[in-house]
Amino acid sequence: MRFVSEMVAKIAPLGSTVFIQGPSGSGKEIVARSIHLQSKRATGPFVPVNCGAIPRDLLESELFGYEKGAFTGAARERAGLLELSAGGTLFLDEIGDMPLEMQVKLLRMIEERTFTRVGGSKPMSVDVRFVCATHRDLRQLIDEQKFREDLFYRINVFPILLPPLRERLEDIPTLVGFIIKRFEAQGFPKAPALTDGAIDVLKSYDWPGNVRELRNVLERAGALYEDRKIEAELMSHLLYPGKPREVAEEQDAIWDALAEFVADEAIIDAAETDTARGNGPDLSGDRNAYIRGLLASEVGFNLKDHISALEIDFIQIALADSDGSVSAAARLLGIQRTTLIEKMRKFAIGRPD
Repeated sequence: MRFVSEMVAKIAPLGSTVFIQGPSGSGKEIVARSIHLQSKRATGPFVPVNCGAIPRDLLESELFGYEKGAFTGAARERAGLLELSAGGTLFLDEIGDMPLEMQVKLLRMIEERTFTRVGGSKPMSVDVRFVCATHRDLRQLIDEQKFREDLFYRINVFPILLPPLRERLEDIPTLVGFIIKRFEAQGFPKAPALTDGAIDVLKSYDWPGNVRELRNVLERAGALYEDRKIEAELMSHLLYPGKPREVAEEQDAIWDALAEFVADEAIIDAAETDTARGNGPDLSGDRNAYIRGLLASEVGFNLKDHISALEIDFIQIALADSDGSVSAAARLLGIQRTTLIEKMRKFAIGRPD
């Protein structure tokens, strides 16, 4: 994303056509607005057009405008979005959904900066910058003869690729802070505070809706839990509103297991292994010495990290004993398969080969 930001800073002042590619909700319009605001046209209008949302029989008149009497109901002439964006930027979103017949007219418009209103005969010129975007693979559409190859090469002057949120999960804390500040600036209720556990839950999610979905989740959190601290369990419920709160059950199970720590021979064996490696205290005498030794350690003890290490050990052993079967390992661990998959992703645990 730093590379994207550098690209925007370099190409914004040039005035050339920009082509933004990325999945739905990845922030294509935000990048387009950033290009406009950093350009010499920043004082001009920024006009977004969703080419897939406007019916094909209306798209031409919406873009180019129309003359009086051009069709039934055209009682007066009307300027199109192209004219309204003069001196600024026209953002053609989801250009991959534009009908073929409109692509021909758009090609001429981009090449010559001229157009003709519907029902008119006089060519008109306009000073406008084009920024195009799509979530679709235009090269595949070209092979399927659903998108013009000459138009693709005309708009693909400066391509910018936005990765899906699942490929940049490390950006989530920064995005959360940015989105919450936007909410506060727009007069939304005071945003709740997210704990590290809640952020970890956000990082373990696939985000099919990308940044837009993250924004929706945070908006929902702000509306329902104004000025509250949101823990991991509550964040899981916000992400999976129709799903039972397995997170709470799992946390209870972890604490129960910890309470029975001294009676669990497997854990004691693991502790003895740590001691042999020089990572833990001497277990001779009271079995509680292991816990007390950890808590009194001069290097410091972190309960969250220790419990995470226990989870990783249990998951890896369960997977190994199940020959890599996630479903079988989940049954051994007493949790749902989807929950195990989320934990494997969270801890970067792969199936044993």
